[in-house]
Amino acid sequence: MREYTIGFDTSNYTTSCAVFDGTDGTNSGRLLDVAPGELGLRQSAALFSHIKRLPEIVEKLNFSGKILAIGASSKPRETEDSYMPCFLAGVCQAQVMAQVQNVPYYSFSHQQGHIAAAAWSAGRMDLLEREHLAWHLSGGTTELLYVRPKGVAVECEIIGGTNDVSAGQLIDRTGQLLGLQFPSGKELDRLASTVTKGEFYAPKIKGLEFSLSGVEHKVKKLYEAGASPEETAYFAIVSVVNTVHRVTKKAMEEYGEIPVLYSGGVASNSILRRMTPDGIFAKPQYSTDNAMGTAILTYRAVMQDGK
Repeated sequence: MREYTIGFDTSNYTTSCAVFDGTDGTNSGRLLDVAPGELGLRQSAALFSHIKRLPEIVEKLNFSGKILAIGASSKPRETEDSYMPCFLAGVCQAQVMAQVQNVPYYSFSHQQGHIAAAAWSAGRMDLLEREHLAWHLSGGTTELLYVRPKGVAVECEIIGGTNDVSAGQLIDRTGQLLGLQFPSGKELDRLASTVTKGEFYAPKIKGLEFSLSGVEHKVKKLYEAGASPEETAYFAIVSVVNTVHRVTKKAMEEYGEIPVLYSGGVASNSILRRMTPDGIFAKPQYSTDNAMGTAILTYRAVMQDGK
């Protein structure tokens, strides 16, 4: 009989659920609806949307077999002060299901789930057992992490990243400038991929930190000066990629030549992947959705605790 775990993740923009049997897994997820012209949702609206969306997401998965445990992302990071109301939707769903099924419930952070999903999808589960660097690139987060094993999961120390606008925010604001629907990542990627060579901007780096607000300003000036949507998209994305590369190089000078894992929605960008041949990337669907990572960590936890 198939034995598996279930993972839930209800981040600010994606409702997702996944099942994992120790080797294979399937996930079901969908972005929350954002009105045209808007750049996101309030937490109350996101939470309400997750609650409405969960039955539809869960219905698409195969739950035949024996459920061993159920887990959920309960907060953005694994720190005590980390909190975001929208995660309550997945937590409550997971806890109720665990009680009804009389199986254990496990809680992990959104960031831990991203790293686990990316490592598994890339065929590098060994990264959960060794120190490595990880970029968490998303709509709300652009952080370079020093990752160490911790129990069945990992602990993440923020060692660098943006100190203002995130990579995902820059991409979505560029999309809004071009009249694209939110979130704009896929369409901006498509536009930029039609340009083989173009301009970009390299912001200053202090230590391992940088600012992307200057890139946003340059993007607006470029477009207002008559650049095409394709050229503007290329400028925004390659400016991010170049900055990530420069910071990664500086981090390796300090931490050594250790593996670098890329996770988060922005890590699904095709230009970033093409220009980073030494990076470790998840398949695109596991860059954006980390319910799979939560299911994987839940499986590891129940195996450690004994079925």
